[in-house]
Amino acid sequence: MVMESTDLLALRRRLGRAHLQRRLGLEDEHEVFVLNRPGAHFFYPENWYSIHGFIRASLRLARLYERAQLNAQAIRVVHNTLALGGLPTSFVGYRILHLSDLHFDMDPRNAHAIRDRVSGLEYDLCVMTGDYRARTFGPHEAVIAAIEVLRPEIRAPIYAVLGNHDTIRLVPAMERMGIRLLLNESVVLERRDARLHLAGIDDAHYFQVHNLDKASAAIPDDEPSLLLSHTPETYRHAAHAGFHAMLCGHTHGGQICLPGGHPVFWDAKCPRALAAGPWRYREMAGYTSVGAGTSVVNARLNCPPEITVHTLQDA
Repeated sequence: MVMESTDLLALRRRLGRAHLQRRLGLEDEHEVFVLNRPGAHFFYPENWYSIHGFIRASLRLARLYERAQLNAQAIRVVHNTLALGGLPTSFVGYRILHLSDLHFDMDPRNAHAIRDRVSGLEYDLCVMTGDYRARTFGPHEAVIAAIEVLRPEIRAPIYAVLGNHDTIRLVPAMERMGIRLLLNESVVLERRDARLHLAGIDDAHYFQVHNLDKASAAIPDDEPSLLLSHTPETYRHAAHAGFHAMLCGHTHGGQICLPGGHPVFWDAKCPRALAAGPWRYREMAGYTSVGAGTSVVNARLNCPPEITVHTLQDA
């Protein structure tokens, strides 16, 4: 799908020339490396296909592959209490549906399971924290089609950020569906006489085009704020920037874990305590979703996929 020139110009005016050119340039460069230089991204297991075969073979040898594939569709709904300091009374009990790491084009069965699990849930706001496609390069039409199928099952308002698997070319199509992307931007949520600031940053893991200064520029010091980030890796900077809470994903919680949910590996530079579930750093509350989809291989062990409903409380 080629981004229309009018879409490109609108994004350039909105984000600034430097942000858009860096994002597009890094995406194009990445695709050239992946397609023309095998092994160039050694540390990206999504693109190192011998790893895919090794993991599948290991699971088959252990007679766990079929079970692990079924686990990938057994999505649970996790309820979490998110405590924000200074939260206005009007926002106490406010519910946020959190979707992350959907990887829609990994397996159509997963996409159907996500749609069915979301249907009928009660919440006031939906947020999506990135990684809508499975590969980190190539066409994205299948992802747009899958989001179009999911979209009627999600109630507005919906806000989202991009992940390291995503192209910025997704933005115009998603926003035409009523999903507002926050790319180093913030919006104000109002409820009766109260305000809550919601900010989102562009991917900080691979593209590193996040800008917390820009995302927080319009947020007053004395009003509560919630940050959306694809990865938990920005936790220190986010806390020191004054955000009261942060929602993220990316890690998949390890996806294939030892008994007890202990991850063998997670692709993020952060402490193990931040790899999955609720956490706190200094005055900032946080939550890392293990994601609703799968990456590298369509398998989960001891780490069920999730969609999360956060209920806000005053800290």
